[in-house]
Amino acid sequence: MIKFLPAFVVIPLLTAFILPLFSKKNKDAATVLANIVIVSLLVLSVLFVNKTGVYVMGQRSIPLGINLVLDGLSSLLLLAISFVSFAAMLFSIRYMEQYTAKTKYLSLFMLMVAGMNGVVLSGDIFNLFVFLEVASIASYSLVGFGCEHEELEASFKYMVLGSIASAFLLFGIALVYGNTGSLNMVYISEIIQQTGMKNGLAFAMALFIVGFGLKAALVPFHAWLPDAHPSAPAPISAMLSGVLIKALGVYALCRIIFNVFGLSIAISWTLVALGVLSMVIGVFLAVGQWDMKRLLAYHSISQMGYVVMGVGLGALIIAEDGSKIWASLAIMGGLFHLINHAVFKSLLFLMSGSVEMATGTRQLKKLGGLGDVMPITRAVSFVASASIAGVPPFNGFWSKLILVVSAVGAGFYWLAGVTVVVSLVTLISFLKIQRYAFLGELPEYLQQVKESKGSMLYAMIFLACLCVFMGLILLVPSLRENILQPAVNVLMSGQGYANTVKTMVQQ
Repeated sequence: MIKFLPAFVVIPLLTAFILPLFSKKNKDAATVLANIVIVSLLVLSVLFVNKTGVYVMGQRSIPLGINLVLDGLSSLLLLAISFVSFAAMLFSIRYMEQYTAKTKYLSLFMLMVAGMNGVVLSGDIFNLFVFLEVASIASYSLVGFGCEHEELEASFKYMVLGSIASAFLLFGIALVYGNTGSLNMVYISEIIQQTGMKNGLAFAMALFIVGFGLKAALVPFHAWLPDAHPSAPAPISAMLSGVLIKALGVYALCRIIFNVFGLSIAISWTLVALGVLSMVIGVFLAVGQWDMKRLLAYHSISQMGYVVMGVGLGALIIAEDGSKIWASLAIMGGLFHLINHAVFKSLLFLMSGSVEMATGTRQLKKLGGLGDVMPITRAVSFVASASIAGVPPFNGFWSKLILVVSAVGAGFYWLAGVTVVVSLVTLISFLKIQRYAFLGELPEYLQQVKESKGSMLYAMIFLACLCVFMGLILLVPSLRENILQPAVNVLMSGQGYANTVKTMVQQ
């Protein structure tokens, strides 16, 4: 089955070059093709759950050939990318009709998906960088797709800061190659285990933290995100927040630190600090926002803080030779929140797109009473808001509960306190959305507003159902053991990743 692994990159990449050949008259056919491809990738990602293997391209040798590695962590990210891409593409069928050049949008969407899939499957750091750039360049274009002043300015800012991040990463890769003579993650890991962390490698690690921190929009590297997300079309906002910052930032950072360079107390504390800063600063910046999408953008920063704090806490416990049980639980909480956030934040951005398309504004002070005329949008907004705020029994509650329990169990009571306080402030932010957008009286100029229709509604209902039922991943042992636990085991194994990959190649 591993022979089909390149399909995650090849199929969307080929489709991206085919779609622009469709004329404006055939945009419906292009839309159908794009949706078929995304559904195919979704089916493949489900079939590859809890599968492992290595696909070596070119020479049958790890140090020379380009290899794609499937393990528990990469399969979890593939699953998240595929589900969010499916919902975003479904939403795009009607939503993107208001834009011209829809086939170009679909082509860029496919490039972004191909790049993200390539990042999470790549077995060497140079090809990880190449795929990261493919996804990044597509996302720069999609942020500015509306071609208005606001969109172009946000896209330019995003591109400049993204290019700076790429420069940091490229310098880091050059340092790694200069110190190890290899770009393959397996061989880099083995050399570091044999020779220790040289000064050049330590500097490369610092460059990677800054570069991937910029891609993940962690504080203090977050300046691009609050402009990029509000400016992008709603489905792209969902993709950016739902999976792009995870695949290009958080996933890559975890893979490099845990499986390649190895853990240390200093690096672990750095992750915890970045996570806590992002949680606190992001949520307090969000509270004062009146632009709905800008408010959601700041919450992306805050929620990524939960993920990084969770995996950072797990790393710290391991580095200090603490209890493996609490370390495993903290990492599980971080990874579970990663996929939970992919779902409820994507839903929130699609909901904001539905509201903006119906009313022509995303300013909360200009809205009100939409619950009566847009009941389904209001319902999915309530589900997503409760999920992100950690209200039981929705999915966000379970991942936050795991983080609190693991922090208390490991003796980091202050981290548990910060997690609870940030959740309360998050709840206040989303009560604000409910109050100003959906409750009260409908303004006179919005009397003709109607509920969204067709594929836009189906996409939001699909994600809302996931918010309700994703708690089962934790509560049902078979789901937990097949979806979450393999990803946790990959990070817990640390630099044992090298032996695992070699074993998979020999099989």
